[in-house]
Amino acid sequence: MRPISASDLMNPRVLTVSQGMTVPELAHFLVANDISGAPVEDGSGKLVGVVSLNDIAEVLADEEDEDGERGGDFFASEWDEGLSPEEIDELPADATELTVADIMTPDVFTVGEETPVSEIAEAMIANHIHRLLVTREDRVVGIISTSDLLGLLVEEKE
Repeated sequence: MRPISASDLMNPRVLTVSQGMTVPELAHFLVANDISGAPVEDGSGKLVGVVSLNDIAEVLADEEDEDGERGGDFFASEWDEGLSPEEIDELPADATELTVADIMTPDVFTVGEETPVSEIAEAMIANHIHRLLVTREDRVVGIISTSDLLGLLVEEKE
């Protein structure tokens, strides 16, 4: 019996965003799909980074409102509850000109399709991450979360 690999465990349905999307477009996309982040692809579909609601928050934290406060009224929202479309529409003008490429994290943790589950777990623990992208030739083909790993334990127990 061969060991369980990334291709056995991954979810192949991964929502990605384009590096050319504006920050408001990104925020609307994340909210509409009820996700907190997404892999970023260039025009040819190559993985170039990851972006999240936290990246948007960091940009907004650098914004000063008229009273000199960082983040302005935008941070009146509860991030744990997500963002409303109205809050997204109230993004500061400077933020609306930024693109995903401007705010994304270019360093991405990935594994290949044949990576054994033990190496996946080790990588997630060592890097303090909850999701790993599965790639083939610099293209995203799946995602593995800590929930997927925990699912293996439940299956083993049954």
